[in-house]
Amino acid sequence: MPRVSQDHLDARRRQILDGARVCFARHGYEGATVRRLEEATGLSRGAIFHHFRDKESLFLALAEDDAVRMADVVAEQGLVQVMRDLLAGGSAHPADWLGTRLEVSRRLRTDPDFRARWAERSQQLTIATRQRLLRQREAGNLRDDVGVDVLTAFLELVLEGVVSHLAMGLPADDLEPVLDLVEETARRHRTGTR
Repeated sequence: MPRVSQDHLDARRRQILDGARVCFARHGYEGATVRRLEEATGLSRGAIFHHFRDKESLFLALAEDDAVRMADVVAEQGLVQVMRDLLAGGSAHPADWLGTRLEVSRRLRTDPDFRARWAERSQQLTIATRQRLLRQREAGNLRDDVGVDVLTAFLELVLEGVVSHLAMGLPADDLEPVLDLVEETARRHRTGTR
């Protein structure tokens, strides 16, 4: 039997994650049956579960992958950009980030075992947000009358509000000025520029 290259294995894993992201976003965790996962990925259950032990492992890997991608956006552009991407919904993955984020939130509320497993993986976004805010403060761009931990919590709460707003099917286009205000709230105001 010929050996499969690591590039091929990585591409297959990415194919599974991309298809599963769409399936979980569309059907939720419970509705993402093995048959639906097969259809969404274009692969057999054997191929899917060769890479992931079970559906739970697949979902955790997907949620972690999304958290890493969001953390990358935060590191370069800030947490408000993640929120803007969620509002836009038309980019390569932000609309599906919303589906994954909603499913993670639901499972955190209803599944203590999932909550315990997710706690180990969920800090990427907070760490990236805090590090970006520290860099912004060092550059003199961030207000200095409020601690970085408070600003991090503020931005994370706004993110949860945006996610809830979108989950309720409310219009996204009215939130851009709100996100402008959030950014303005975190910025340092120089004397005479207010």
